[in-house]
Amino acid sequence: MKASGTLREYKVVGRCLPTPKCHTLPLYRMRIFAPNHVVAKSRFWYFVSQLKKMKKSSGEIVYCEQMFETIWLRYDSRASTHYCYRDMGARHRARAYSIHIMKAEEIAASKCRRPAVKQFHDSKIKFPPPHRVLRRQHKPRFTTKRSNTFF
Repeated sequence: MKASGTLREYKVVGRCLPTPKCHTLPLYRMRIFAPNHVVAKSRFWYFVSQLKKMKKSSGEIVYCEQMFETIWLRYDSRASTHYCYRDMGARHRARAYSIHIMKAEEIAASKCRRPAVKQFHDSKIKFPPPHRVLRRQHKPRFTTKRSNTFF
């Protein structure tokens, strides 16, 4: 599973298949982060099989829909499970299969801890232009050398 910016949030609801003995079975709902709905359903069965005595062949997915913006993480290291909400892949070299995103939430600027994030809280922040772009009217149609857009 990719842990880059292509993950989307899905709400997946599933249950065991009804049997002649038991017609009304409990529904299990999960928030899953995955690149598409197929992977979301697969991740649902992965987590449900860990939590309940249920698997894909004896169950069904009732509802699967993409949710939009409402990220807490759970990270399985070699020693134990850690709960965190940091950039695990960049700072700690965690692999995508060991990261489980649990919740997404926006925090206030006053609650930020890291200087790398705090430096962008200035309301009058300015960035230099990365390169010079010639406007079309000033650009020569034919030239003997390539244009240099770097400062």
